[in-house]
Amino acid sequence: MYDYIKGELTEITPTQAVVENNGIGYKLEISLSTFADIQGFLNKEVKLFIYYHVKEDVAMWYGFNSKEERGMFVLLINVNGIGPNTARMILSSLTTEELKTAIISNDVNRIKNVKGIGIKTAQRVIIDLKDKVVKGADTSTLPLSGAAVNPQSEEALGALTMLGFPKAASQKAIGEVLKEIPNAPVEEIIKKALKKL
Repeated sequence: MYDYIKGELTEITPTQAVVENNGIGYKLEISLSTFADIQGFLNKEVKLFIYYHVKEDVAMWYGFNSKEERGMFVLLINVNGIGPNTARMILSSLTTEELKTAIISNDVNRIKNVKGIGIKTAQRVIIDLKDKVVKGADTSTLPLSGAAVNPQSEEALGALTMLGFPKAASQKAIGEVLKEIPNAPVEEIIKKALKKL
C-alpha cells in the first residue's frame, strides 16, 4: 500500500522520527539502527521505507532506513508471539545482517540476549524464519566461514550461481566443502558443492 516517505526530518529521538511531507508531519516508530543512520539528517530531507500497522484500535507507522530492515521487521512480526514493538527491539539490538547470521547459524543465544526475548521465542524465530532468510539472503550477509578471501571460493560461487543455484545455498555448500578441504581447487569445490545442493 505505502512503500516509503520522503520529506524533511523535523524531529528525531532514538525511538521516533517525524518526517514532514506536504505540510503533514508523520510520526514514525524507528529502531536504534535507523536512528543511528539518520540522526545526522535533522532538518534535511530523508527517505524512509514504511510499514503501516493496524490492529484493533491502534494504527502506527514504522520507519526504516533500508528495505532490508523493513523486510526483516515484516518477517519477525509474522512469527507467533512477536509483535511490532518486540520486532523493533530485536532490530534495535541486532543489525539485519547480524540477525540473519544468527538465524542461519542457529545461534539461539544471540537472539535470546535481546531484552524481552526468551529461549522459546528465540528458537521459534530460527525455526520460522531460517528457510525464508536463506532464500532471500544476498552474498553480503552470509560469510563463507572465513573463506570469503579465497579466490577459488568466489570463482566457484560465480559458477554455481550462473548454473542457476541460489547464492545463499551455494555459499553454504562452498563453505562446507572448504571446511573439509581448505585448499581445494575450483573444479573440486564446484563438484563437491553440487552434491550438497
